[in-house]
Order: sequence, then C-alpha cells, then structure tokens
Amino acid sequence: MIIYSWNVNGVRAASKKGLWDWAASRKMDVLMLQETKAQPEQLTTSESGPEDMRAWWNWSKKKKGYSGAAVFSRIDPLNVSLGLPDERYQGEGRLVHLEFEDFHLFNVYFPNGQMSEERLAYKLGYYDAFLEYAESLRKEKPILVGGDFNTAHTEIDLKNPKANEQASGFLPIEREWLDKFIAHGYVDLFRRFEPEGGHYTWWTYRFNARSRNAGWRIDYFFASEELAGRVRRMWHETEVLGSDHCPIGVELT
Repeated sequence: MIIYSWNVNGVRAASKKGLWDWAASRKMDVLMLQETKAQPEQLTTSESGPEDMRAWWNWSKKKKGYSGAAVFSRIDPLNVSLGLPDERYQGEGRLVHLEFEDFHLFNVYFPNGQMSEERLAYKLGYYDAFLEYAESLRKEKPILVGGDFNTAHTEIDLKNPKANEQASGFLPIEREWLDKFIAHGYVDLFRRFEPEGGHYTWWTYRFNARSRNAGWRIDYFFASEELAGRVRRMWHETEVLGSDHCPIGVELT
C-alpha cells in the first residue's frame, strides 16, 4: 500500500501547476492533500482529482478559501469521518480519517501558530485533542497519520535553527509536544530511514530558499509502534514543484 501526502497550498493553483499529472505518474493507493482552500463544488473537472479514486473533502466552514483537507483512495475504507470529536476544534476543515481493515489513517493539516498567542494556544490544544482521539482509536487497531504538522522537531529539521528559536513552528513548547507524541509510541517514519539533516519539506517562496535548500521539515508520517514494522520505506519528493511544500510518501507491506 503506497500513500502520499502533500500540502498543495491551494488545490486549484496546484492543479494548474501539474498536481494531477504528477499523481497520474505515480503508483499510489491513497493521496492525502492539505491546505486545499476549496469546496468540491468550486472545482472544475480538471481540478477535482482522479476519476478512478474515491474522494472525501473537508473544507473550512469558518473562513472561505482557508485550510482544508482531502483524501483520494483506490481502496474502499470501512468508515470515514471528518474532523476531531472535540467541538472546539471543528469547522476549519483540518482532518480526514479513514478506517481501513487493519489500521486507522489520518490526514491532518495542523494549525499554524504564527498569527497570535491565541492561535498558538489553538494549535497546542488541537495537538492534544488529536493525540487523545488517536489514542482512543488505537485501542482497536494501529494508527498512521500523515500531513503538515507545522512544527520542525529538532535542530536538524530546519536550515537555520538558531535564527528561528522564537518563531512559531520551532518554539520549545511546540517541539515538546512532538516529544510527547513520540513518547506515546508514535514513530517518525522518515527518521527510521534517514538520520541525517538537510532534508526538508517546506521552503518559503522568499529569498530563493528552495534553490538554496533553506527549508523546514514540517510534513511527516507517523505510525504507532505496532504498525511501524510494516513500513518498507518513506521518502520526500523534493524535486516536485507546484507548492511551497513537496510531496512525501510511505509504503506499507
């Protein structure tokens, strides 16, 4: 089973930049998109995704053209749900959950905390609500979660750690939550295969950052420990353009 995740920074814009041509060129069973910024009825046929994959969209009901997540799958899930159970964290279109026969799959676009202290508190609350939900479902079967976590975990996960110590996305309190997530038995799959730095998934559009590889690793796949042994590989496709993020992929045996 091959699963891709990509923050496309607007599905309509990404469609014009080759999103669906890229998807057609890859062998994949599931495609998870974040920051789609659109409702399905706003999309043309050429923007709405592969005809041979079922689609589930969760868009922001609070702010038009904001946030949003979608999942496309060739494998029929047992169940699908949108958003977290906690009502405080509903309405921004940040999560699509597919239950398969032997694991739960989450596509999540976690909040960004840069705008204000209020948004940072919302981000941290969302993190905790997600962990609580994942742990409750983990009692039934393993968890695989992919998406944009909006936090670089350690100093090797961004180009300029010292310059960003006070920036949301690399604050100690945000990084501590990733420590806690891992301590609960969730495995950072990329780090299982690649321990070295210099590997990123997001680059600002400013300062020629991508050409200089001055980026951040904020897009992840995590598997609960009981599923991690089935992971054959996990990779970044940094050469694929069309967004300020790159696609990431995971293969399960």
